[in-house]
Amino acid sequence: MAGNMMEKVPVREQDPKVRAANFEEVCLGYNEEEAVEESQRCLHCKNAKCIGGCPVNINIPEFIEAVKTRDFAKAYNVISESSSLPAVCGRVCPQETQCEGKCIRGIKGEPVSIGKLERFVADWAKENGIKPQGAPQKNGHRIAIIGAGPAGLTCAGDLAKLGYDVTIFEALHKAGGVLVYGIPEFRLPKDKVVEKEVENVRSLGVKIETNVIVGRSVTIEDLLTKEGFEAVFIGSGAGLPMFMGIPGEQAKGVFSANEFLTRNNLMKAYRDDYDTPIVCGKKVVVVGGGNVAMDAARTSLRLGAEVHIVYRRSEAELPARAEEVHHAKEEGIIFDLLTNPTEILADENDNVRGITCIRMELGEPDASGRRRPVPVEGSEFEIECDTVIMSLGTRPNPLISSTTYGLDVNRKLCIVAEEETGKTSLEGVYAGGDAVTGAATVILAMGAGKKAAAGIDAYIKAKEA
Repeated sequence: MAGNMMEKVPVREQDPKVRAANFEEVCLGYNEEEAVEESQRCLHCKNAKCIGGCPVNINIPEFIEAVKTRDFAKAYNVISESSSLPAVCGRVCPQETQCEGKCIRGIKGEPVSIGKLERFVADWAKENGIKPQGAPQKNGHRIAIIGAGPAGLTCAGDLAKLGYDVTIFEALHKAGGVLVYGIPEFRLPKDKVVEKEVENVRSLGVKIETNVIVGRSVTIEDLLTKEGFEAVFIGSGAGLPMFMGIPGEQAKGVFSANEFLTRNNLMKAYRDDYDTPIVCGKKVVVVGGGNVAMDAARTSLRLGAEVHIVYRRSEAELPARAEEVHHAKEEGIIFDLLTNPTEILADENDNVRGITCIRMELGEPDASGRRRPVPVEGSEFEIECDTVIMSLGTRPNPLISSTTYGLDVNRKLCIVAEEETGKTSLEGVYAGGDAVTGAATVILAMGAGKKAAAGIDAYIKAKEA
């Protein structure tokens, strides 16, 4: 039993000096003995608030009890009843604000390390060849899913478990969405984790067609009227990057985090055996404070750069996970907080040579509840750099909405859908994830995919009645 029940069993990690020069996974996870020891800290509350804190409502006490008794196969079956991507969620979910944030153990000590236990169980299942349980037979209904990211994979997996014949249409050449193009290898290994999770979804009978751009290759109307699908779920994500609109943003050496990470992650630019061009100078400035900014900064560091993160609010307002900020600092990323760019400077050949910034101070709260940053007059200064990566968030690509007559969107081009069912303005068309909310977390997209699967199931059953 754990020596100190108030504290988590520490998780093993690569040494910061070593990992800053490689793309291998930073967190090494629990081994069997560590997982069992950590599971003993769970109080097995009768009113388990951790379940409500999980967007896909995993029965957390039940799977942890199975870990405690070393019945890891049962633990995996409990998790997979609710989640199609447990090995992913165990690595990238913000557990500290969700399940672990609700953990009663955390009131007087540290919460149970639910995420690390989920990761252990999912990895154990993969190593032992255990797959999620599918439906005993098909129900004869065909459903189309647009996008093989977290929302689409979750919706597809849930529908397949209910007996539906599901086909996912993915625009890229690999399934996984943001899991393959956005999150770096050192946080989420592609071959070892993402591809295995996608294989598990396929094992349920889900078909995945890649290189299909809905809105170009085929339309939603075609899927419903010509291809024989009875309902469509749109989980196409939010891949359209945003910029600041400041002078010099068109200079050579300015990139969106989306492009930079896609080249490195999906197209393997960090590997010598891939002929993928990527620009990463000796001094990089990343503008933004979210998880994507941390990913871009830590990737640039591993490519050999000195890296600054420029963020206009204080550390308390950083939207990135505390774990990612901690890892970035350990690895040597420089944080310029309460700082906002005003101009990107270029040389006579239009190459980036620096960035002008101004110091900020926090004023009154804005609409988000965070204190609004206000410029400090006369505090301008320059940071020398040769690469600037803008990580200011993303919006949905308008291709699907602009080619689907009658599909309602809001002013940010996000699809309008009911929160509880994913139902859109078009009959038989559902949507969820970043295509509806704008850029958010993997687990929130999964939660939306899960709700939409239930909504589609109810829609099909109502038609049969």
